Amino acid sequence: MELMMEEPRMNGLVPRGLPEPEQSQAELDGFLPQPPAGKKAAPFSDFEGKTSLGMSVFNLSNAIMGSGILGLAYAMANTGILLFLALLLCMALLSAYSIHLLLTCAGFIGIRAYEELGHRAFGTSGKVAAAGVICLHNIGAMSSYLYIIKSELPLVIGTLLDSEVTDSWFLNGNILIIIVSIGIILPLALMRHLGYLGYTSGLSLTFMVFFLASVIYKKFSIQCPLTSGNWTTEPHRGLNDSCEVRLITINSQTAYTIPILAFAFVCHPEVLPIYTELRRPSQHRMQTVANMSIGAMFLMYGLTATFGYLTFFGHVEAEMLHMYSQTDLLILCVRLAVLMAVTLTVPVVLFPIRRAIQRLLFPSKAFSWPRHGTIALGLLTFVNILVIFVPNIRDIFGVIGATSAPSLIFILPSIFYIRIIPRDRESLISRPKIQAAAFAALGIVIMAMSLGFIFTDWAVTGQSKGAGH
Repeated sequence: MELMMEEPRMNGLVPRGLPEPEQSQAELDGFLPQPPAGKKAAPFSDFEGKTSLGMSVFNLSNAIMGSGILGLAYAMANTGILLFLALLLCMALLSAYSIHLLLTCAGFIGIRAYEELGHRAFGTSGKVAAAGVICLHNIGAMSSYLYIIKSELPLVIGTLLDSEVTDSWFLNGNILIIIVSIGIILPLALMRHLGYLGYTSGLSLTFMVFFLASVIYKKFSIQCPLTSGNWTTEPHRGLNDSCEVRLITINSQTAYTIPILAFAFVCHPEVLPIYTELRRPSQHRMQTVANMSIGAMFLMYGLTATFGYLTFFGHVEAEMLHMYSQTDLLILCVRLAVLMAVTLTVPVVLFPIRRAIQRLLFPSKAFSWPRHGTIALGLLTFVNILVIFVPNIRDIFGVIGATSAPSLIFILPSIFYIRIIPRDRESLISRPKIQAAAFAALGIVIMAMSLGFIFTDWAVTGQSKGAGH
């Protein structure tokens, strides 16, 4: 599988076989910054970014990092160490290849926007479909993150304060997510450029490094066999309930690991917005950002799953933090750090939604602070209402995520590549396009598996395990 291809040479010319790239008035009038007078423009028709490679890596890594990291140890218990790490590596490489397809298409048409790739490939319907998938997926991710804050933050505060009062306002999850949304998320979401969030993304990743360090430390402080003070539930039936390390395990839950890992590297709605703001943009430079981010998250995921599994073995739960003593001060700090990391991820996830809405509804409008702020406030309000008033919101967006994630990772990049790259450059039977077609087919298979598992769980247990992000 080829992860890198020769960069298309733009040189201000439109590739043969494609119409002239459409520039909206927003792109001309300052929707984002233009090159200074007298300075050579980048080989793109939109604008030149100012975000460094390091900040771009922070933002993309933060977009990849999701709450699903808490369930990776459970996934490893159902596959074994070797099989899990092999699957994780495969998904990391496939994700890098998917981003390569996106960047190749963006470089070819000269516009770095997911919606515009859809427009160039399938016209207005493609643009609407791409924007709709991005909005649904990222609203689902925002809902998942705020749901975690709603359910976990009151428990952390109550334990820290050692409070026996359960009806206080500061222990009400609905009130807390409103406070967090207004006090932390909204000010960050009002930033004009995604690049400015590189600092908060770096802080978010620091919190997750602290989480990883704590998991590693606890591995050596909790002895095996496990004692009643170290774990809270009986071993799951069919899992290894001893301290024996299993390299490969096959059981009834093993198949669930594939969708979980397939969604572990979802960051595709954020790739092109980050590319847009990258300083000295080129396909090679942005692919470097993607490879570094995916590599860092592969290391983070692998270490977290391995040391979590080696701590609890067959006792491990889908939410690993629930396995530790809830009165342990270190674990309380870890839970708070995870909540802060999740909170700081929400603004990064919100940016692509706002960008999709603006390109869809206001394609010819220049940048406007009132519209910029109103969309952010409206999105946060909508997601808060969903999390507060819809009790089964996670199950609903579990179905949406099982549809949108394979579309964003596998299906859309592949069909965009097949449609946008003209046949006189690469025929339909060329190796790159055959690979792209097979990649799209893999996405359809994973989508079918994910939906099948979710509906089976609903039929059997009345609830979904959900892969999460």
